[in-house]
Amino acid sequence: MNLWLRLLYEKLTWRLRTRESWLAVGRRTYRVWPSDLDVFNHMNNGVYLTLMDLSRYDLGLRSGIWQKWNKLGWYPVVVASTITFRKSLMPWQSFDIESKVIGWDDQAFYFEQRFVVADEIYSKAIVRIRFLKRKRGILTPMEVLEGTGGWDGTRPELPQWVKDWSVSASLPKGKEAAPNIW
Repeated sequence: MNLWLRLLYEKLTWRLRTRESWLAVGRRTYRVWPSDLDVFNHMNNGVYLTLMDLSRYDLGLRSGIWQKWNKLGWYPVVVASTITFRKSLMPWQSFDIESKVIGWDDQAFYFEQRFVVADEIYSKAIVRIRFLKRKRGILTPMEVLEGTGGWDGTRPELPQWVKDWSVSASLPKGKEAAPNIW
């Protein structure tokens, strides 16, 4: 229920926030609700991922890019993510989520998302995102960029550690058996 209320709020209020470029740093303020808490009375780790989704959605709406993707029948899906926690977010605490495209390869875009309180990073995540077509099929980042106006400026260089992480986090393709590490 918590997600649906926040999603509805995003959908109804995004026009009241400043317009953003989807290629810039998107910032969105949230608050820890009681329904976000785990048994240790801090924000549950799964809620971080949910709020990251909402923050990227907000950036897409505010930039106008979400509406273009929707008309084209395209939608983003998370294929991998990694998150590091430094400090807990506590009940009713306000925080910002900063979201930015940090680069892409031939298959996916990479976002960095940070949970920030008073200019201090509490948590940081890297998210690998692919684009799918509603009528079946996968889009490359170049197809997404060409279909939505391109990239302004110099292409960001994806950090080597992110490239390495992406390779190590990938699963086998198709019906190939996953490697057994046990």
